Amino acid sequence: MRNKPLCLVVSVFAAMALLLGACSGGSGGSAPSAQPSDAGASPSAGAETPKEEKPTEITIMLPLNTSEAPPDTIKNELEKLTNTKLNYQFFPADTYEEKLNTAFATGSLPQVTYLKNSTTFLLMREAIKDGQFWEIGPYMSEFPNLSKLKKEILDNTLVEGKLYSLYIGRPLARQGMIYRKDWADKLGIQPPKNVDELFTMAKAFTEQDPDGNGQNDTIGIADRNELVYGAFKTVSSWFGTPNYWGEKDGQLQPEFTFQGYYDTMDFFKKLREGGYINQDFAATSKTDAVNLFTSGKAGMYIGGSMQDIDSLNKDLIKNAPDAVLDVHSMVAGPDGKLQQWMIPGYNNIVLFPKSAVKDEAELKKILAFFDKMMTPEVANLMYWGIEGTHYTVVDGQAKVSDDKELVEREVKPFKDSVIGEAETNGMYTSLNELPGRIHAEQLIVENAKIGVKDPTAALDSQTYAEKGVELQQIITDATYKYIYGQIDKAGFEKEVDNWKKQGGDKIIEEFNAAYKK
Repeated sequence: MRNKPLCLVVSVFAAMALLLGACSGGSGGSAPSAQPSDAGASPSAGAETPKEEKPTEITIMLPLNTSEAPPDTIKNELEKLTNTKLNYQFFPADTYEEKLNTAFATGSLPQVTYLKNSTTFLLMREAIKDGQFWEIGPYMSEFPNLSKLKKEILDNTLVEGKLYSLYIGRPLARQGMIYRKDWADKLGIQPPKNVDELFTMAKAFTEQDPDGNGQNDTIGIADRNELVYGAFKTVSSWFGTPNYWGEKDGQLQPEFTFQGYYDTMDFFKKLREGGYINQDFAATSKTDAVNLFTSGKAGMYIGGSMQDIDSLNKDLIKNAPDAVLDVHSMVAGPDGKLQQWMIPGYNNIVLFPKSAVKDEAELKKILAFFDKMMTPEVANLMYWGIEGTHYTVVDGQAKVSDDKELVEREVKPFKDSVIGEAETNGMYTSLNELPGRIHAEQLIVENAKIGVKDPTAALDSQTYAEKGVELQQIITDATYKYIYGQIDKAGFEKEVDNWKKQGGDKIIEEFNAAYKK
């Protein structure tokens, strides 16, 4: 199977996104809050590379999450620090899968190829197994900084037990709820301890005039057409549903066969019937859901990343200057237990095509560049920019310049490619000043302690790779139909049977076979 193109159904499969996707950039991309002792070297303070060593030429392809490619400000400094000559090929994120597909099919991928997210990684797994990318596991011990990457996250990127990729780290469990604390305080409501209190809060935010304008114009929850990074999967986790797959009767079964999934559908059905959530949430874009919240008409925004509180607060106070936001994630299920679903710990990965990297010696030179990227000096440059221009250091943390447009234009494209995370590459963490954001960082740490992994994250299923997109759409449609009252439990179970008959049973069989190895 040489140069097999990526699936053309990526846009649909993204709705399943195992994790992350949601988002390859934005406010959710901040580093975790733990700060290692070696962080904080200035980009200008590095040891000078021996002049006799010829710079390593490297071509890098990666998605661009800004409106235009950056100037060479950061690249020039990066080349000096790493003794490289870098050719960055930026392509718009919205069409990146298409470009990646074309380059792969024509054998023109560059030496360093970033994917877009975990979905494109899943679609590339067959090519990896076919031997079209370098296995890097045997070389990792030669690079002291790459060796710091978290084993538990690397394990989630293994293909048939072998390591082919480096990862861009993300917190394991950023999701929770962002809510109007000023509304809750006015109504005498505490953060919900369980799913019943969550429902009560949504009802109160709808019926008790929390904005005090005397009109019936507020709702409890603003949601969007996304079962993973919208509210559904986070609430489903609170109801005790496993993370994509869980064990039942001695084998792995998909999440939608568990009672927690049914309880979550009933929960959202009651929310919708009561008018406590936007009625058309299944057809509401993320942008429209955010606008509904920041316009001051909704009291809760659930799912995604609690780190989004910064941007939501910024836009909300334009419409409601006295608004106060906070975050919460410790919501117990009917059995009183706390749990939170987790992503595999990475936002994106980078691969090294054999068609572009000619031999082991060249591969090691490229890996040496990434090893230098995982030093505080280089990681800070790429993630935060140039100290004094793009950020300043306050109390050992990075405070981004007030010139956000400059930072967005010159730094963000490089920020989105930094390998590892603060704990492993030593870069500064963010100086957070908004109380709700500080609280969010604390809860992200607590979330991981009660986190539930996806047991299939590093498992292979041929049928899943070929038909997973199509089959998941059956479940997605059935879930919305159930919540909207268009089908009952029997109707939903009929769609689950349909999923099984069209390939789901084979997926269950293949995942279980891989799980038992």
